[in-house]
Amino acid sequence: MSRSEKTYRGRLAPSPTGYLHLGHARTFWTAQERAQANGGVLILRNEDLDRARCKPEFARAMIEDLHWFGFEWQEGPVCGGQFAPYNQSERTGLYRAALEKLEVGGYIYPCTCSRKDIQQAVAAPHAEDEELIYPGTCRPKSDKWQVTGDKNFKPAIMSPVTCHVSLRFRVPDGEIISFTDGRLGEQKFVAGKDFGDFVVWSRRGGNGVPSYQLACVVDDAAMQITEVVRGADLLVSTARQLLLYRALNLTPPAFFHCPLLRDATGERLAKRHEALSLRTLRVSGETPDSLRQKYF
Repeated sequence: MSRSEKTYRGRLAPSPTGYLHLGHARTFWTAQERAQANGGVLILRNEDLDRARCKPEFARAMIEDLHWFGFEWQEGPVCGGQFAPYNQSERTGLYRAALEKLEVGGYIYPCTCSRKDIQQAVAAPHAEDEELIYPGTCRPKSDKWQVTGDKNFKPAIMSPVTCHVSLRFRVPDGEIISFTDGRLGEQKFVAGKDFGDFVVWSRRGGNGVPSYQLACVVDDAAMQITEVVRGADLLVSTARQLLLYRALNLTPPAFFHCPLLRDATGERLAKRHEALSLRTLRVSGETPDSLRQKYF
């Protein structure tokens, strides 16, 4: 069955690191509208992998604020579903299995560089993308840095020796990564120029933590998401993730990148914009209908 013949499956994937704001709501509303228009299913996934910033109170507020605004999903952390659990913090085994495939395939390598080290490089992020282009400091000189085929092989992240390093995906320098966006049309990015080798497993914590790129790909594939609706700031992330889909032999979903909502100064909204959080607006007497009329 082709992707177009499958039941449409969309998702909302907030992270409980603060209160949801109007920018989240507008993008999520587009996701819900597209799911409904296609007679599909909407999934809520709680992306709570950032242990330092994700708080239980934000997770509770996230559910409350989404319900208040008028969101309805058919699968999620509270209601369950066939692809549970829907909290990323409970899905670590899936990420480790994917990491092992990447290492066996020779796609990743250990990296000891800090963000400060990378900031000293000349290369800058691409447009709205926040990830600095990695200068290749720890990249192996040869393409053959990992022996594969060993049935007893365990990924390096399992070893106490290497849990203090990050693991990076080695991008194919010069390759054009292209996809057709549902709103913006054809998109092209050059690996090694528009984005560099990126982290798939961070050294934070005792055993590290999967990156957004890896966890997103693994979960969207496992939950059979057919279209990812998200902000235009993640266009470059889509190029990265397409490389992961290919390396893991997974079929990627369609993509639809929404315009970003910005404040009066032109800065895109972030969770630090508390005055425009759904929680603050709700307390101030705003209604979902009035907010949609003003901002959507």
